Order: sequence, then C-alpha cells, then structure tokens
Amino acid sequence: MHPPLLAVSLGCPAGIGPEVAVRAAAELRAARCVLVGDPAVVRAAAELRAVSLRRLVPVASRREMDRLGPREIGVFACGAALGQAAVPGKPDGAAGAAQLRWIDRACDLVLSGACDALVTGPVSKAHVVASGAPGARRFRGHTEHLARRTGAAEVIMAFRSQKLTTALVTTHLPLHAVPGAITPGAVARACFWLADLLARLGASRPRVAVAGLNPHAGESGLLGSEEQTGIVPGMRAARVRLRRAGSAAELVGPVGAETAFRLAAAGAYDGVVAMYHDQATIACKLLGFGEAVNVTLGLPIVRTSVDHGTAYDLAGTGRASARGMRSAMELATLLVAGPRASRH
Repeated sequence: MHPPLLAVSLGCPAGIGPEVAVRAAAELRAARCVLVGDPAVVRAAAELRAVSLRRLVPVASRREMDRLGPREIGVFACGAALGQAAVPGKPDGAAGAAQLRWIDRACDLVLSGACDALVTGPVSKAHVVASGAPGARRFRGHTEHLARRTGAAEVIMAFRSQKLTTALVTTHLPLHAVPGAITPGAVARACFWLADLLARLGASRPRVAVAGLNPHAGESGLLGSEEQTGIVPGMRAARVRLRRAGSAAELVGPVGAETAFRLAAAGAYDGVVAMYHDQATIACKLLGFGEAVNVTLGLPIVRTSVDHGTAYDLAGTGRASARGMRSAMELATLLVAGPRASRH
C-alpha cells in the first residue's frame, strides 16, 4: 500500500503559501504530496527553502501520481505561467484568478480519486474576488466555495490544535448578521459534526461544550435571547441526531464562551462549539497559532488548511514557518487513515 497522496493548492502565488507548502511537503513522512499550481512558482519556492529541485517531479496523470516515491514531490501544472503575477508580496488580478483555479483543480483531483485528501494554502479573498475569474464574485472562503463545488448538503468550519478543537455555527459573516444565523438547525449541525470529528480522532465519548452567543450565555434571557431561541433547541436536535448515529457524545451548555474555551484548554471538554468566527479563532490562535489546522467537516472529501493568512510581508524572505502547513498535511493524513465520517 502506498502512503496517502495529498493534493495541495498553493494559495496566493505572491504570498507565503508556495514556500511553506514545498517545505512542509519535503518534511512530511507519512504521506506524499502533489503541489497544484505554477511549476515556476514551485521551483522558486523550493530554491528559497533549500528543497532540492531533484525532488520535484512533474505529474499530469493519476498513473504518474501513483508512481511518486516517498521522497518525491509531485508538481501538477495548472493554468498558464504567471510571470510577474508571482512576485512575492505584490499580488495582482492574475494572482487572484490563479488562487481560485488551483483550489478547484486540487479539489477535482480528490473528487476523482486521483488523490486522497485536499490541503489548501492561504489565499486572499479580496484578490480572488477582484480578479473577476469565473466563480470569484461569490468567493468568501474555502469552506463555502468547496461546499458549492462538491455539492455538500452541509459544511462546518472547524479548527484542531493540540490544546483545542472547535467548530463554528457561522463562518464568514459580518458581525451584525450573526444573531439571525444562530438557528436550531445551524447549531445542531455544528454540534453533530464536531462530535463526529472528535470520535474520528479517537474520543470514545466526546464531551462538547456549546458556547453562548451573549455575555454569560445570555443570563436566562436578560442579556439576549439567542441561547433560548437557537442554541438550546439546536442542542436538543443534535442529541437526537447523535443518538441515531450511535454516538455517545455529551453536549454541555450553553456555557459562557470565556468559560467554555478556558475549561476546554484545561482538558475538561474535548471540544467547543463556537457561535461565530472570531469567537473561535481568537481562542485558537492564542492557544496554538502556527500549529492549529482548519478542517472542513461535512464534505465528501477530507480537507484541511493552515490557520494563517498570506503574510505578504514575509513572502520571499524565507522566514515563514512551515509548521502550520505540515500540521495540516499530518491531520489530513490521519483523517484519511481513520474511519469515515458518519452521514446520518
């Protein structure tokens, strides 16, 4: 049996994505990687990060990918050569279009069965949208885009680090739109998929804290009603769904967010369901910046990503840490090897 094969989209060619991808791929032992993007960008990144060019192997077919050796890094050419669009720290419209094209092609390699999992590099949402490429106008992030591309009925954004695992009820929404999106259905989905992830990672009886939206989880309605109208009914629905799936997960809450994350970091909970983006990511980045991994739950494929951005100020300097990308690759490998997610 060959080690798993990961399709890796490089992220923005003008950011740190290409260099951390090639460095992490060179360090990975449990899986093989196919870097999807511009070969010239990959070569430049390899030279910057002291990865031998002899390890880079052009691949254009599933058979060629299957033949990759344990120290070889596949390079799948996608789109026209970028030239000046790949200047570190200086993204333009062509770079924005390339980011989206590379995501789509890498995703398709996994959907077709040529690769086993998708790992995505950091992108600039603004440059993708400004590029005017097909599908770019609707782009708000990998999570939503991959849901559309794969036809997933429901997707959940989650983050995994050594100290904290969390899933989000809402993702890339302006803050004023969040309260209206805290519906029982949305809460139930996040609870279910987080419990499912924790079980896949080895928790036999996952204990999940569900954070409140409002201060002190609303103080019985005194400080807000979303806990009563959305979160509690959502937890009830999630418990039913989990029982039907044969899960022994325990849901606790609503718990004040500051308490939920503190206790989870101390080991009292296996994971936390957060209500909105920054409620989760502030805790994640305080506790595990550089090693936390973004995981999209509910897709028909395994998809992981770094938890950081394009870092244009670091691009081309060789100083960007590849630890986050390596963690994303390692988690994708673990999820491919483990039991498949439940579809109940």
